[in-house]
Amino acid sequence: MRRACGSESEALAGIDVVAAGGDVGRRASIRRWCRQGLVVVAEDVSGLLGYCVLEYTFFEQGFVTMLMVAPPARGRGVGHRLLEAVADSCTTPKLFTSTNVSNRPMRRLLWRAGWSQVGFLHGLDEGDPELFYLCRLRPQPQPQPASP
Repeated sequence: MRRACGSESEALAGIDVVAAGGDVGRRASIRRWCRQGLVVVAEDVSGLLGYCVLEYTFFEQGFVTMLMVAPPARGRGVGHRLLEAVADSCTTPKLFTSTNVSNRPMRRLLWRAGWSQVGFLHGLDEGDPELFYLCRLRPQPQPQPASP
């Protein structure tokens, strides 16, 4: 696990099934996320396996905006390790994400990783509500008061 370089956006688009399928909006998002330093990548000797985007735009809390695992790497724990990596680097006490009800693999991953379902949102994708999840992070150490 490591931070992506800005120059890796094309390689990431190549493992992202939506971007690789021609979605120019997704390609633009990947370029922006890489430029802003928001992307954590998983790789091995064969190359990039997946990526995860952590932002702080959801009520100033951490939010996993995107989690993508290359199809050949799915089912090998890559998604779980990416979620752990962003949880470890999150600077807020709460970390959220969301997925469509229809995205059973992501829902199963979040359940296995210990995330709690915390709400629904209707209206983003007609007939496919968005489910929101919360990962409660370890409490941040509080500064100790100075001794008299």
